[in-house]
Amino acid sequence: MSIRKRSEPVTNRLLAALPKKEYQRLLPDLEPVTLTFGDILFETGDRLRHVYFPDNSIISLLSVVDGRAHLEVGMVGNDGMAGLSAFMGVTKSRCRGLVQGAGNAMRMKAPLLRKEVSNGCVSLHDLLLRYTHSLLTQVSQSAACNRFHVVNARLARWLLMTHDRVEGDEFRLTQEFLSHMLGVRREQVTLAASALQKQKLISYSRGQIKILDRAGLEAVSCKCYGTIREEYDNFLQ
Repeated sequence: MSIRKRSEPVTNRLLAALPKKEYQRLLPDLEPVTLTFGDILFETGDRLRHVYFPDNSIISLLSVVDGRAHLEVGMVGNDGMAGLSAFMGVTKSRCRGLVQGAGNAMRMKAPLLRKEVSNGCVSLHDLLLRYTHSLLTQVSQSAACNRFHVVNARLARWLLMTHDRVEGDEFRLTQEFLSHMLGVRREQVTLAASALQKQKLISYSRGQIKILDRAGLEAVSCKCYGTIREEYDNFLQ
């Protein structure tokens, strides 16, 4: 991760939804950073020092079991904020924050976020409450999806969710990384990705995935994607 120069316009949709006056109030405390693929922003049990508002980056929220196995329980892109526990007054993280998609973000010291929310940033408070509900919907729906749906449908859902949060149709993704995200063996990811390639829905080569047919991918995905997408669309309206 590296610090970068401040730029406009705001591309994080949560920050962009703030009234101009509130955003200007937060601006001095927002630090532009560049996130690198594989960066760990916070670890389970760590004190939350910063919250992150992704621009074109993606942060995976991982549940870690026995210090080794991990499963993605949430995904944060330009639709939200990573480190939501800080908003609720919790000082330690209960998950790992891993950069899934490299790119830019704005970060803010967690104590400053709590201070602003407590000192009258009403719109920020309301937006974060609504975002909390949206993220809980994503977490609960993804948990049910991982339990009941076949790997092909789960992979399609995950690719669609990633596609919603990146610029363009192509993004970096290894099968090993994806096996951790979906909580399945790498061999299962290989079979599922091959099936989607044969249907000409995606192309996959050397750790790069390209979405070729989004409508076809939506048809293959389970209904969980639509439920999660609808909740986020409602949150930002």
